[in-house]
Amino acid sequence: MNAPIPLAKVQFTESEINAVVAVLRSGWVTQGPQVAAFEKALAEYTGAERALAVSSCTAALHLAMKAWGVGPGDEVIVPGLTWIATANAVELCGGKAVFCDIDLATFNLDPAHAESLVTPRTVGIVPVHLFGLAADMDAVAVLAARHGLWIVEDAACALGTERNGRRIGEGSHLACFSFHPRKSITTGEGGMLVTNDSSLADTLDSLRNHGAGVSPSATGAAHEMAPFPNVGFNYRLSDIQAALALGQLGRLEEMIAARRACAARYRELLADCPGLLPPADADRHSYQSFVCLIDPGLPDAHARRNSVMAALTAARIGTRPGTHAPARLGCYAASAQETPRAFLAEDLSLALPLFAGLTDSEIDRVAETLHAALRV
Repeated sequence: MNAPIPLAKVQFTESEINAVVAVLRSGWVTQGPQVAAFEKALAEYTGAERALAVSSCTAALHLAMKAWGVGPGDEVIVPGLTWIATANAVELCGGKAVFCDIDLATFNLDPAHAESLVTPRTVGIVPVHLFGLAADMDAVAVLAARHGLWIVEDAACALGTERNGRRIGEGSHLACFSFHPRKSITTGEGGMLVTNDSSLADTLDSLRNHGAGVSPSATGAAHEMAPFPNVGFNYRLSDIQAALALGQLGRLEEMIAARRACAARYRELLADCPGLLPPADADRHSYQSFVCLIDPGLPDAHARRNSVMAALTAARIGTRPGTHAPARLGCYAASAQETPRAFLAEDLSLALPLFAGLTDSEIDRVAETLHAALRV
């Protein structure tokens, strides 16, 4: 029997493991010098002025909404295809997530549809760089400027992604990254906010640490208690995670190159696969995921997608739909917001195994299984 091929797989070096052990031996395991070093390194990598580590990208998005003062009556435009945390961050602050349809070719927010959703209550827009492909930030910036909206980039999947020669985060007013195990680098769970606005950074720094006026890493001593000018949260990252992240960050370019090589091989092997549309490959896609689409023009395309996923699963190959269309999920379903292309993407997409360390022979086996399933 063939060995299983997982959808994603983490890789840790001995150096990274030793760095974590060193933190455990040091006795300082909460937010401290390793977090500060990771923040500095990520700010330098993205070209942002400030970086603030937090416990997850969901926490980062929540803090971003709080920092912008989102509250009851406020509307925030979010893509109709995204992980539910993008919308939840708005709703947790009392605002309303307004779902915008997507460009089916890129899976990213459609700026033209977003324009049609702006009302006097709209305060911001959250483009998502889905699966590691940069959203059309030029069009989003024009839209935001025209209507006086702020922008928060959900860059959970996009560390290392570039658009027009600039990394995501460089020039961003506020962007949020994830370090979940399926992302470019991982801390198990973790996230980061990057910004070029020092005042906004100070607010976020306070909010992640119970609303304190000075962060623990800045004081350097537990007895130096700071005032609490804000009502905040405990969204801090630990030094254990940051030590791991520093090692992972040092290998980021190598791992993205490996992901891109895997994607290129998939494209070559699947070029003539009937009814399967590969993902767009614009700019420097960092390939957090390799998400294909069953041709919407095929008869019973949704059933065909499901049968293909079943064939992959039977062959012990990891797969799942690309992500969700939140407007159809539980707490959002009653809002009846129509995003037909996002609904199609949820129904017809499938993610293929992709990670640094995926072998050519494993990719070949995935491609052979796909070809066989789509010939049926």
